[in-house]
Amino acid sequence: MGNLTVSLIDSANALRVYSSALEVTQNNVTNANTPGYAKQMVTLVAQPFDLSNGGSGGVGLGVTQSSRSEFAEQSVRKQQTVSAYDQQKVSDISTAQNYFSVSATSGIAPAMASLFQSFSQLSVTPNDAVTRQTVLNNAATVAQNFNDTANGLLSQANDLHQATSSTLASINQLAGTIARINSQDRIDLSGSVDAGVDAQLNSSLEQLSQLVNISVLQQPDGLVSVYVGGQTPLVMGDQAYAIQGDFSTPQTAILSSSGTDITAQITGGQLGAELDDNNNVLPSYVSSLNTLGQTLADQVNNALNNGIDQNGAAPTTNLFSYNANTGAALSLAVNPLTPDQIAAALPGAPGGNALALAALANSPVVNGYTFAQAYGNVGGQVGSDLATAQSNGTSTQSLLSQAQSLRQQVSGVSLDQEAENMLQYNRSFDAISKMLGVLNALSLNVVNLLPPMSSS
Repeated sequence: MGNLTVSLIDSANALRVYSSALEVTQNNVTNANTPGYAKQMVTLVAQPFDLSNGGSGGVGLGVTQSSRSEFAEQSVRKQQTVSAYDQQKVSDISTAQNYFSVSATSGIAPAMASLFQSFSQLSVTPNDAVTRQTVLNNAATVAQNFNDTANGLLSQANDLHQATSSTLASINQLAGTIARINSQDRIDLSGSVDAGVDAQLNSSLEQLSQLVNISVLQQPDGLVSVYVGGQTPLVMGDQAYAIQGDFSTPQTAILSSSGTDITAQITGGQLGAELDDNNNVLPSYVSSLNTLGQTLADQVNNALNNGIDQNGAAPTTNLFSYNANTGAALSLAVNPLTPDQIAAALPGAPGGNALALAALANSPVVNGYTFAQAYGNVGGQVGSDLATAQSNGTSTQSLLSQAQSLRQQVSGVSLDQEAENMLQYNRSFDAISKMLGVLNALSLNVVNLLPPMSSS
């Protein structure tokens, strides 16, 4: 009866083992598409068989192991950071490109061309009031187009400030989530990993890597430490250290929780692109635009100052005005002149100065380029920046897909494999259930063979 009892106990234990194995397999199938989930693997342990020492053999359940590869996770996070940076670049520069179309029928380029054409026409009919008014109208159109473009870029910069604030809020929220996960028991005393908590942790880390470049250190106790740029603590244990933005100047700065400027450490992710576009890319476009606007205004004003107006007087008011501190593109304006005040003439030549003004269109006065070429250079730079971002985005997206594919091979759930495991565990479970039924029946037969106990 003793050996029969031991067999019953061993069979019941084996039943529990395969029931747990089936539960792990079912959990894998259920979470096949859960973000951050890594397949769990059951380990079956042979129990010692030594009847002399009470070892009856059988099967036991070992530690449930996670298939997660930290190397694969780091590779995915690294590529997420680079890819998110390039995608944000494409989005930002695509918006800026809308203000620099060189083929449009309206905008700075055609407005400048119309202005110089009206000077050319004025050289032919210098006393025509309509032509003189056309010059003033075209000059106003040029100024308005410079203003509109500069305002558009300024508006985009303001949008980037708001986007950066939103990105920072998301970073701090994820940091708080990771800190809370650190406070939970992700690994139990047996060494098994809580698959649900582990999935939430790695999903949060991957989302965070899309927003900013981070370094993640796994601690022996299962906790993770997260550093922005590999230097500034963002999460340490169950503590999150929020970073913040300083938007008090046109140059956005990122500050650590202690107020230290860590802007230079932000080189990747969505936040890295937003900072670079706001602090470097857009200002470079505005600077080129200011140079073009200021040179146009100065060259036209200087040429007009060399002539005389319709009344034979030297000009006393410039055609264009601007505020150099604000920026010529944003502040370019036309002074309130009357048509007869345009100095189209030279002494003895009624349209001579207008002809000189028209000739400015083909003069290399903007750092060695004509006005049209200089504007084309600005638009070309925007187009080149966008093409580079798009090319980089395609390459980094491909590398990200490769990294994700490798991770899937290592730790992703294969439904075919899980189906095979489930079939195997089910068969074992059924076989042990039948054995347990036989053993139970034998036990009852043995009990029935025992003589009844005397009542006396």
